[in-house]
Amino acid sequence: MASPDRNPEIRKDAVNNRWVIFSPARARRPSDCKSKSNPNPNNNQSECPFCAGHEHECAPEIFRVPPDSTSNWKIRVIQNLYPALRRDLEPSLTQNPNPNPNTGGSAMIGFGYHDVVIETPVHPIHLSDLSPVEVGEVLLAYKKRIEQLLSHDSIKYVQVFKNHGASAGASMSHSHSQLMALPIVPPTVSARMENMKEYFDQKGKCSLCENPLNDLLIDKSTHFISIVPFAATFPFEMWIIPQEHTSHFHELDGEKAVDLGGLLKLMLIKMSLQLNDPPFNFMIHTSPVEVTPLQLPYSHWFLQIVPQLTGAAGFEMATGCYINPVFPEDAAKVLREVNIIN
Repeated sequence: MASPDRNPEIRKDAVNNRWVIFSPARARRPSDCKSKSNPNPNNNQSECPFCAGHEHECAPEIFRVPPDSTSNWKIRVIQNLYPALRRDLEPSLTQNPNPNPNTGGSAMIGFGYHDVVIETPVHPIHLSDLSPVEVGEVLLAYKKRIEQLLSHDSIKYVQVFKNHGASAGASMSHSHSQLMALPIVPPTVSARMENMKEYFDQKGKCSLCENPLNDLLIDKSTHFISIVPFAATFPFEMWIIPQEHTSHFHELDGEKAVDLGGLLKLMLIKMSLQLNDPPFNFMIHTSPVEVTPLQLPYSHWFLQIVPQLTGAAGFEMATGCYINPVFPEDAAKVLREVNIIN
């Protein structure tokens, strides 16, 4: 366990090209990190539109699992009732951003897709309560919807994310996740690809195919590993990485979906038990839709889980550098040692 007297370190994240300051003097023991907030923003089941029987209160449905069910559905993928982007706009208008001579910036029409994945029809059930097979079915619902969205030539990137808890951005307590399909490649994604290319050019190998240090490893399954990254931006941040080099999340097959479902469930349970059921976000960092053959050797998708234990303040916003009070090796050790009682 780290001592508060341990010297701070500044580490660089090779994937995101981000510097992180590790300052153990800003915290007590790593095992003392607990969430102090109520993760559920609202828990009124009788008024929840995501619950079974309230389907008519939602935005239009895209598909459900199983597909032939009427009321006994397990997963529903629907349009977001309050989308950040609009699917009914003319996508061709997104191809050439219009420069604004007065501001030096540019703008394009806000075309895109914003969908919601309702992960269960039962309000109190969370993703970590589902079986590995059931979590795998949610992951395969992501895959199916991504493949549908990729049929649109104007879509350049699809982001899957989950917000759990009010302070993590969730407005509904019913377990759900979201997809946004964009007509652009976001700058963070482009920068990640460039950083991974730079690592590949220097080392001759993919940065995520490197065997992690044992003290950063939390657990592994047949096809995936879970780690605390060497330069974790946030306390108890976790990455789940495919052991086989693969560029796109939607290349996931049924067997690997169940395998990933089991490991994701385990990480969410460990996080909940150790950190007092914190609000959290998870994001699937896949590659842009169009990846050239030259990019394939270094593009590798992964899933990031971030418990909301600290917030960004002035220093982080000013510099892009984050301060993490927990060394990754200590966080990984704490998470490895969390006992799961079946």
